[in-house]
Amino acid sequence: MAENIKGLKRTCRVAEINSNNIGEEVTLMGWVQNYRNLGSLLFIDLRDVSGICQIYFGEDCEEALKSKAATLRKEFVIAVKGVVQKRGGAVNPNLKTGEIEVKVSELRILSKSETPPFAIEENSDANEALRLKYRYLDLRRADMKENLILRHRVAKSARDYYDANGFLEIETPMLTKSTPEGARDYLVPSRVHPNKFYALPQSPQQYKQLLMLSSMDRYIQIVKCFRDEDLRADRQPEFTQIDLEMSFVDEDDVMSINEGFIKHLFKDVMDMEVKTPFLRLPYSEAMDRFGSDKPDLRFGMELCDLSEVLKNSEFNVFASAINNGGSVRCIKVDGKEDGTQSLSRKEIDALTEFVKTYGAKGLAYMIVDAEGVRSSVLKFLKEDEIKGMLEKTDAKAGDILLIVADKNSVVYDSLGALRCHVAAKLGIINKDEFNFLWVVDFPLFEYDEEEGRFAAKHHPFTSPKDDDIELLDSDPEKVRAKAYDMVLNGCEVGGGSIRIFDTELQQKMFEKLGFTKEQAWAQFGHLMEAFKYGTPPHGGMAYGLDRLVMLLAKKDSIRDVIAFPKVQNASELMTDAPNLVDDKQLNELYIKCVKPE
Repeated sequence: MAENIKGLKRTCRVAEINSNNIGEEVTLMGWVQNYRNLGSLLFIDLRDVSGICQIYFGEDCEEALKSKAATLRKEFVIAVKGVVQKRGGAVNPNLKTGEIEVKVSELRILSKSETPPFAIEENSDANEALRLKYRYLDLRRADMKENLILRHRVAKSARDYYDANGFLEIETPMLTKSTPEGARDYLVPSRVHPNKFYALPQSPQQYKQLLMLSSMDRYIQIVKCFRDEDLRADRQPEFTQIDLEMSFVDEDDVMSINEGFIKHLFKDVMDMEVKTPFLRLPYSEAMDRFGSDKPDLRFGMELCDLSEVLKNSEFNVFASAINNGGSVRCIKVDGKEDGTQSLSRKEIDALTEFVKTYGAKGLAYMIVDAEGVRSSVLKFLKEDEIKGMLEKTDAKAGDILLIVADKNSVVYDSLGALRCHVAAKLGIINKDEFNFLWVVDFPLFEYDEEEGRFAAKHHPFTSPKDDDIELLDSDPEKVRAKAYDMVLNGCEVGGGSIRIFDTELQQKMFEKLGFTKEQAWAQFGHLMEAFKYGTPPHGGMAYGLDRLVMLLAKKDSIRDVIAFPKVQNASELMTDAPNLVDDKQLNELYIKCVKPE
């Protein structure tokens, strides 16, 4: 039978005692991290959320107590009473309690534990699926605990900063109307409204705009959002945003208040200084230089456009790309100091397969060495073209040019990803650097080839640049948005825009997106109706809290900073969700399941 804590009151957490408590009697409770039975002495590392403290059972303790202590094993939950003493052995500089230990006079075994399926230790090499199945054990590990503490501190810092700057924290509904535009909605059937559905919000976008119409002026919310989309390392079906909106602002106002937040956050949580204002990089320049609208500026290896040099090339792969409106671009991989190349032929061949996953048909290369140039396409190129490529890229002995020719979207995607992949492979990224920038002047629209129509680059409430409104009818692809994304180390950590607040302009936006007036009012009529009653100019943004914490913790996956995350197929291994429900529940919701083909 497990014992209880009746008559005992915990003095403090185990790592909250120090040398100032020497001579005091304390009561501690926690888990057995390790035990060392030396016969006459028994040492236990006692662990809780605060850390670890060494306790011991001395030579002079009662035999019954010593026998009981000898039964302890890892992950037993215990309560002990004892006196804080100066550590008898060597001081442990790696522990907050490394100078002291507790000599135990009373022990209660509150709960026994079976042998865990993996070791409860920092930086565990256990399979991630196993750790997620037993997530409650995984979260006992020190590094996972620190991730959640960091997440708490980031959320608290956000609330403190925005509160000090006049923002009101206001909750918005979790059950709302489905307005499909972007990712798929998660739908919730209504029992009291047969055959009707709520949607879980992809973001509180319309509600926060309505709060600005309600004269709330400045709003913030740390909120769950839901998107039914394919997953990857930094994406989950449910995720958390730091969501905010402001009235009577332009782009500079929103960016300035949020640069202030990042400066505050890094000083408050990381004790680091962040230099502001951030670099602002136009979208077109970001794509041309880095092949990405979220470029990592911690290293070079920028894209180089070779189209002008190769515009008269007789090599069909290059010529067809240029003639069809695409381009030929490359990245230069610097050679070693001794003039030799940084990548082997085998590694270059593997990179060819890598770019194919981004739509590229292949990867040409050019290796410069002391004897001249070696290339997979050398025989197809003229001398002046080879010379021009080397001059354009300033290539020297040891350098490698990695070349993609295709339509621009494929060239950007493949070389942008390749640039980061090669930099990581060569270890040239400073992982201790935090490099912020804004990407601005996004296109308002992007053409959806599958749908055969324009789609909003961000969302349908994003305002066009004032100077570009006249292009909405004549040349919509050239219309720029009042949108801005905050980028950190190659990841978009936040994004937003100034919103449309004019009914006529909003209707025009819906038209360009392929909505009839009736469709627009059916889906967004509540917002359009609200615009009739006096709408302030407004704008805002939202941070991906999970992704921001992931970067601060220097982790590769947001699963490491979420308490109970989903895996690649959107299931949760611990609870086995999603799962079947019984017919009674389905009948109450007027739902009948059909087997998938």
